[in-house]
Amino acid sequence: MQDIALAPGEVRIGTSGWSYDDWRGVLYPPGTPASRRLEVYAESFDTVELNASFYHWPHADTFRAWRARVPAGFLMTVKAPRGLTHARRLDAPEEWSARLDEGLSALGDRCGLLLLQLPPDLARDDERLVRTLRAMPAGTRVAVELRHPSWLHDDVFSLLERHRTCYCIMSGAHLPCELRVTAETVYVRFHGPDPQQLYVGSYSDDALGRWSQRIVGWRSAGHSVVCYFNNDGAGNAVRDARRLRAMVSAAAGYRGSAGGRVGSA
Repeated sequence: MQDIALAPGEVRIGTSGWSYDDWRGVLYPPGTPASRRLEVYAESFDTVELNASFYHWPHADTFRAWRARVPAGFLMTVKAPRGLTHARRLDAPEEWSARLDEGLSALGDRCGLLLLQLPPDLARDDERLVRTLRAMPAGTRVAVELRHPSWLHDDVFSLLERHRTCYCIMSGAHLPCELRVTAETVYVRFHGPDPQQLYVGSYSDDALGRWSQRIVGWRSAGHSVVCYFNNDGAGNAVRDARRLRAMVSAAAGYRGSAGGRVGSA
C-alpha cells in the first residue's frame, strides 16, 4: 500500500456510493445504463466512498476494474467489510489483513482511506481497537466511525492520534457529532439532517454553511478534508455534495477543478 495523495489543505467532497436509481435525472442523464454510472459520477466528483465492500469484499480484479474506470487523481475510499466490524466485532483482525491489502493495492493510486464503521452497540474496547489498527495493511490510512457514545473520551482520541487514525465526524440522527481531529486528514460523513431517521432529507443552506466554515477552518490549519453524503434518497446526496463544495470553494477563495476538487494550499 501507498499513502493517499491528499495535500495539506486539499478538500474532497463526494457521496457514499455511486449507483442509485433515484439519481436518474439528478446525476445520470436520461438513458444512462447502470454499467456507466461510475464513469458519469467521476465526471462530476473526484472522490467516492465505496459501500459495496461493506456487504461483500470484492475480488482484487473488481478493484482493478474500478481503478481503470476512473480518471487519474480520483480517490475511492473503501468501507471495511462488516464481517470484520459487525460479525466479528473486530475480533481476530489479522485474518483480514491479506484480503484487505490485496484489494486496496489493486486500486493503486486511486485508493483513499479505509473506513472502519463500528456498530452502534459496540462499546469502548481500546485493546480491541488497537489490535485492529495494527493489523491493517502497512501504509493504509484508516478512519474509524465510533457510534457508541462510550468511545467519546480524550484517551480514545489520543489513541487515534498515536496511530495516525482519523476520527470520523458524524452528522445524523442519534449519532454523536464530535468535532475532533486526530490525523492529517479530517473525515466527515453526512447521514442526513432528520433528527429521528438516518439517510433521509436534504441539508439546509444554513446547516451546510456552518459545515463549510468548519471545513475552511480545518484546511486553513493544514488538514486535508474528505466528506461523503449518505442521504442518497431522491438524489439529496448529490445535490448536497455539490452545494457544500460550492460553498467551500467560495468561502476559501479557490476554484474547484474539473472534477470538483477544492485546491490545496
